[in-house]
Amino acid sequence: MEPYVKDALLEWKEEIEKQKKEIDEEYENVKTELQLYSYKFGITKQVIQSTINEEMIKNIKKTYQQPFEEKYNELKEQLKKLEQKRSVFNMFVEKIEIASVKDTNEQR
Repeated sequence: MEPYVKDALLEWKEEIEKQKKEIDEEYENVKTELQLYSYKFGITKQVIQSTINEEMIKNIKKTYQQPFEEKYNELKEQLKKLEQKRSVFNMFVEKIEIASVKDTNEQR
């Protein structure tokens, strides 16, 4: 492999790793927020189960439970998409590493 090709591949790998790092940071933020909404939804569900007044239950469901559940499901889907992105960017890094190492080993 020509040195300029290897350099270009390594430069591309750095670019991909930078994007992957941004995805990893977003993933961790979404994961944290998902955990928060999991707690909020769970607590709201427990309060509803312990409440007898139907009017209060209806109000709690409308004000808290439904929005928390919607946000939780939205975050869950977002996390799933980010996991897929992470996987793709990991493949890029692996393939670039293999290509640059493989050709170097063949030249020896």
